[in-house]
Amino acid sequence: MERINYNFRLCFDGRLVGILMKQFIFFFFLLLIGFKALSLEVTLTQGSIKPTPIAVTDFFSNEKNIVKVGKNISMVISDNLERSGLFLPLDNKAFIQDTESLAKQPRFEDWKVIKAQHLIAGKIFKKENKISVEFRLYDVFSQKQLIGKKYETSEKNWRRVAHIISDAIFERITGEGGYFDTRIVYVAETGSKVNKQKRLAIMDQDQANHRFLTDGSYLVLTPRFSPNSQKITYMSYVNRKKPRVFIFDIETGQQEIVGEFPGMTFAPRFSPDGNKIVLSYSDPEVGNSEIYILDLATRVSRRITNSSAIDVSASFAPDGKQIVFNSDRSGRRHLYIASLDGKNVKRISRESGSYYTPVWSPRGDMIAFTKQQGGQFYIGVMETNGLNERMIAKSFHVEGPTWSPNGRYLMYFKEERTAEDGSGGESSLYSIDLTGYNERKIITPLGGSDPAWSPLMH
Repeated sequence: MERINYNFRLCFDGRLVGILMKQFIFFFFLLLIGFKALSLEVTLTQGSIKPTPIAVTDFFSNEKNIVKVGKNISMVISDNLERSGLFLPLDNKAFIQDTESLAKQPRFEDWKVIKAQHLIAGKIFKKENKISVEFRLYDVFSQKQLIGKKYETSEKNWRRVAHIISDAIFERITGEGGYFDTRIVYVAETGSKVNKQKRLAIMDQDQANHRFLTDGSYLVLTPRFSPNSQKITYMSYVNRKKPRVFIFDIETGQQEIVGEFPGMTFAPRFSPDGNKIVLSYSDPEVGNSEIYILDLATRVSRRITNSSAIDVSASFAPDGKQIVFNSDRSGRRHLYIASLDGKNVKRISRESGSYYTPVWSPRGDMIAFTKQQGGQFYIGVMETNGLNERMIAKSFHVEGPTWSPNGRYLMYFKEERTAEDGSGGESSLYSIDLTGYNERKIITPLGGSDPAWSPLMH
């Protein structure tokens, strides 16, 4: 896929270039003078990306009992790439070369005719109780193989193999890390607003393999994945007077109570190494909500913030040296960054409106957040110093961003206004890329809120 580069070359004579430069300098000077007088409004920044045409062929096999698995693998790869918004899988009815001859050698002219920029070919074999899957990615116009890999696993793991191959293709073409071999945990919701049942649910990022982790007999809130394992932490109100924080190991199904915390407790999150949890709660001896870091080995908590304000919703930087949180210490809810000793507190949000649920990008370059302004909710992003704030999604109620592990996509939940009484309806999960382009609804059996994206499983 061609990278989008904004490089412009002026081919004018020297005199014209000089005139244009003087005009540019004059305009820029006026812009600097008038900048402080501008009234900035919340706007959605949306991009326009032209997807790259790519041919995803069925994986070839001579064995009839495995042909369907090969087709399924190629279908999952195609769907993954299409959902990214960066690729346009071509209709296989347009393919000229058949999969058997392609398995030996591509005829690149056949793929140029249908304007494929990249070509994916593969083979699949069965050995006893295992399958062997090979794939190759080609650049059609340079007529070169870009990548080729082979995997052996049990047949039941064919879908994960498809996700792993998708990640390899995505990374080789875009230069960005993949995000397909991941899972989403969220709060599944059903029932009326006054008597809503909330239980933990998990699924693959493509909505396959959906299952419930809790039975709905008690309230669960704010699940969050560990950045380096398949563990989640979440809050539970088994006893409504004593909120508990749990850790749930997805692989083993085991869960443990981290602790019971007095007063109101908010949104626990793992540290980057998975050894600590940052959370906020209102200690009766303190009075207001402050932020604490809990060491999971010793179960000793350490208070980080110390103010008369309400400090909540902390999230670690990926290097583990800072946290971002929201606080009303300035009178309105804004975002702040602090070191782990509670020092060097700095407000980073500067615009109007109220800010909530900040979460640091795994790349370390941006912070996503929820914003409320003018009767609307927004999902926004800004640089870690607060610059270049922009809104990428909005709704009557939209909240709770979570990053993909490559830091280039966000998932959140949205509640649309109902036509009957103007209040909110059922919550649903959505994903979007950082340009504000390619927003997609995530299909779940029930309503959903509070999504959390897992790290890569491979």
